[in-house]
Parts: sequence; structure tokens; C-alpha cells
Amino acid sequence: MATSRPLCTIAAVLAATALLISGCSSGSSTPESEASPGRGSEAGAGRTDPGGASATLAPLPTATPAGLRPYYDQKLSWHGCGVSGFECATMKVPLDYGDPGAGTDLKIAVARKKATGPGKRIGSLMVNPGGPGGSAIDYLQQYAPQPAAVRARYDMVAMDPRGVARSEPVECLSDKQMDSYTQTDQTPDSQAEVGKLTHAYRDFADGCRSRSGKVLGHVSTVEAARDTDVLRAIVGDEKLNYVGASYGTFLGATYAGLFPSRSGRLVLDGAMNPALDSRTINNDQTAGFNTAFTAFAADCVKRSDCPLGTKSVQDAGKQLSALFKKLDAHPVATGEARPLTESLATTGVIAAMYDEGAWSVLREYLAQAKGGDGRGLLMLSDSYYERDPDGTYANQMYANAAVNCLDLPPAFTTTRQARAAIPTFRKTSPVFGDNFAWAALNCAYWPVKATGKPHRIEAKGADPIVVVGTTRDPATPYAWAEGLADQLSSATLLTYDGDGHTAYGRGSDCIDTAINTYLLEGTPPPKNKRCE
Repeated sequence: MATSRPLCTIAAVLAATALLISGCSSGSSTPESEASPGRGSEAGAGRTDPGGASATLAPLPTATPAGLRPYYDQKLSWHGCGVSGFECATMKVPLDYGDPGAGTDLKIAVARKKATGPGKRIGSLMVNPGGPGGSAIDYLQQYAPQPAAVRARYDMVAMDPRGVARSEPVECLSDKQMDSYTQTDQTPDSQAEVGKLTHAYRDFADGCRSRSGKVLGHVSTVEAARDTDVLRAIVGDEKLNYVGASYGTFLGATYAGLFPSRSGRLVLDGAMNPALDSRTINNDQTAGFNTAFTAFAADCVKRSDCPLGTKSVQDAGKQLSALFKKLDAHPVATGEARPLTESLATTGVIAAMYDEGAWSVLREYLAQAKGGDGRGLLMLSDSYYERDPDGTYANQMYANAAVNCLDLPPAFTTTRQARAAIPTFRKTSPVFGDNFAWAALNCAYWPVKATGKPHRIEAKGADPIVVVGTTRDPATPYAWAEGLADQLSSATLLTYDGDGHTAYGRGSDCIDTAINTYLLEGTPPPKNKRCE
């Protein structure tokens, strides 16, 4: 049961090249003028805000309130952890920034690896791989050595945001229940199947409420951005230097909106547009994955062994839809207790759309599935859900839903609304439209009312910010980057004409040189720079 919000790449599964950032994504929330994720699709995309957001995120006062001083002034007890050279600590932040010191604090896990030189240390560089729900600490420990020139001049720093991984993680289902949830049919063909789908959404939401308690209402992106500022102060930086991917761009942009005078060198890669509402976001992302599949299919049909035929892109789409329909009626064996269902197969294909390096693997696994062997697509699906071979799940999917559903009102609140939207979603993507339309119903039963709404982020007074967009990015469509770059008063848009989710560290010397130069020298790329 794939979510229709930006998530993670499958780089780990594919043993992809180590990146500085090549992340994930989704939405977020806001107190007064806070908001949520982005958009960009076919009709009406461009550099406008079709979500109709009128509010602009207002900066917080530059002076730190007295009630927050104990948090900003705390001293962390760093200790060695994980890979050699890394240090970890626990930071304390208020559960509710509106009532700090009320006796209810959260423990936030942080990590760093100090700069090794040569060259003068610039400061700290915080990273976030997206999600929401991706562990920034895990990411840091895996990829901090890249690129060496940046690593030499910065202390690399990461924080698992509240509700994520080591930081008061949101929990919702047992591993067995999550297995069942991921297999729920997300393209219901009858009223009974609609009932099963909505029941699954309700059970998921109820599980989050019963297992996560106080944290569930305080995992918004605005709160995570405020936690980021506490960490910035603790590590001794006057300004935040930051590289965020996918949802991490929304977190970074939110920080800039709240603290423009404290925003340093910010790279927002695979950008989201906070001015968009949930329905627009879901339909735009449907278009994004359709664009990615079209690129995959165009490459596939040129090959004699393409499992979707060699006629045309349109025919390849029909063959994939036929495979999904066949699996809906007759799931195939995988060598374990879980057969490959339509839902798991769809998730597996979606996972492979995040990285064009997965196309050859996807061709192989589609051929296997057509031959009755579902192991490959199941592995891709498990990578998307962060399910380990022993059957345990990371908390990313739980945190993802918790942040998304708090940050924006749901796209649909009734099954009637979702069903009525299917023709529009199907027109956007004949292959994935039905799946994404029903997936957009997932926040309808959330136990905590959304605190965020669509808004603009201008961050007036911030240092130059680099926004990066990839033209055929499936999870964060290019128009989202255009929209965010238009809003941010000091932004420069850097374009990668290519495939896959995000651009930095994914093989383009042009992109990497532009971003590394900005991080090391503070000079943003020229206006409207494009790379291939």
C-alpha cells in the first residue's frame, strides 16, 4: 500500500554510489503561518501556486524567549557511536513550543563527524534525507565521507527529527499487522473492497493513536525546524548550513522562513512547494510517477528483452496494468508466506521509479513476475517500506503518515470524494492513477487534526539559497522546485535535466560542482543554470 507522498530512494537495495544527499520526502505543519509540501504537474504547473495559498510563513522573533533559553544553552554529552569517528548525543527540546518547561520534553537524537581538513573549518553542515521519516543519523553514518572536499571543511551533523527513528519514534502497528496493511488492495473493485481499504486506514490511525500518545500531535515540520535551530545553537553556529533532499527541502525552507537571519548556505534538492494543498500534491505526484514510468518504458521498449513488449510506451503501460490486474486476481509465489499481490507489485514498481539506475533491475523483476516468480518485486516493495529480511519494519512509514497528516488537511475525507476523483487521477496516469487516488484518502481517519495549511515561504533577508529541481523527478516534480524558487526571496534555481529523484551526488559533475562551490565558497550558481 504505497503512500502517494515523497519517500525514500532504493539506493541501499541497489548498492548505489554513496551520495551526500539522495533522499526522500513529504509534507509538514505549522503554528500560525506554517504550512506544508509542494506540487508540480502537467496542467497548471509552471511557477504558480495553484493550491491558492495566501498566507506567508512569518519569521519568529530574533531574540530567544526566556522560556527557551535552557534548551538553547544546554551542553550535550557526546560519545563515540556507530562507525569510527562519529559522535552521538541526546538533545532536549520542548514537546510544545507554546508551553516550554511544562515538564514534558522530548529527547532528540543527534550525531556528528568533525571536519578533518585540510583547509579551514567553515562550520557545521546539517543533512536531512527526507521522508518524512528517514533517519538522518543513519544517513549521515552511511554517506558522510562524500564528497571529500565538503567533508574536510565541515563538521557533518544530523538530527533524527521528532517522531523519527531514535527520537521519540511514532509507532502504529506490529510487524505482522504492517505486513497485512501493505498487502491491502488499494484499487478496490467492489464496495466490499472499499470497506476493507478504509478499515485498514482506520486501524492504522487507531494504532498510531494508541501506541504514540503525546508525540502524535507534535511532529510537525515547524516544530522540527525549531528543533533544528536549537541544535544549530548548541553546536555553536551563528547560521545554519544545510543540505536537505525531498521532504528535507520543506524542512529547510521552513527553517529559512522562521529564521531568515540565521539561514546560511542552504541546498534544497528535489524541492517541494509549500503553497499547495493535499489534493494538488497527490495529483501532481501521480503525474510525476507517470513521467518517470514513461521514461522507463521508452527505454525498455527499445530492448528486445523488454518484459512490457517492444511496440510503444502506451502499449507498455497497458501491459503493466494487465500484470497488476492479473496479480489482483492471482498473486504469485515469492518463496515465503507473503505472495506478490497487486498492491505489493505496484509499490515495487514505484520504488524503482526513484532511481534510473534501478531500471535494469525492474526489467528483470517484471519478467520474473510475469513468469510466476514474485521475489524481485517483493524485495523492491520491502525496500520502500523499510522492511528487513527478518520481518521487522523501521518506523519511517509511521512517521511519514504522522507528519503528513498533521501538516495538511486530508486530500479527501470520504470514499465518495476519492471515487469521484479517480477519472482525473486516471487521466494523469493510466497506470498509477487509481492507486494514487485511493492512497490520498489515508489521512481522512487521522486521530489528530491537521495544524498546517498551504502557505508561501519567502524568507526575506536570508542568505542566498540554492533550490535544485530534476526535470523528470517522480516524487517531487520539477514544477515544485520552480514554485519554491519563486517564493524564496534569495533563491537560485539549479536545474538537472534528467531522471530520478534529486540530483546532488547522483553522477552529474555539473550539478555537484555547482553545489560544492556554493557550500565551500558561498557563491550560488548563475541564474537559471541547467545541467545534464
